[in-house]
Amino acid sequence: MKYLAALLIGAVFGLGIVLSGMADPSKVMNFFDIAGTWDPSLAFVMAGALLVTAPGYAVLQRRRKKPVFDARFHIPARGRIDGRLIGGSVLFGIGWGIAGFCPGGSIPALGLGHREAYIFLAAMVAGMLIARRLLDMKVFTLAERPA
Repeated sequence: MKYLAALLIGAVFGLGIVLSGMADPSKVMNFFDIAGTWDPSLAFVMAGALLVTAPGYAVLQRRRKKPVFDARFHIPARGRIDGRLIGGSVLFGIGWGIAGFCPGGSIPALGLGHREAYIFLAAMVAGMLIARRLLDMKVFTLAERPA
């Protein structure tokens, strides 16, 4: 049941990504091109997602002690803005701006025939493997979060 729920949630998310245009790299690139062919429509998509998600989280946390398919909620600790968070955010933004894909939008883009999505996904997986290797070598460490 856990995997069926994950599949259905992923399908709804992917459909939303496609319908909003976030799986189209040219639309994303136009969103970032403020001085040229700027298309602000993705800002409305993101704002709409926040307007739905924020109250949903608040209600869910008040009504449930734990998620349906896990032992506890996994919510980041507040106030923990550090170099790794900023660096990761910058890297994510640069990658999104260069490729026109974010991880969530790249999967549905495969089904839409965007060949660039395969290159993006391969580069993303390579980056994840490199980061894991650096973690194993203790080049940098993940800070422990309180349970």
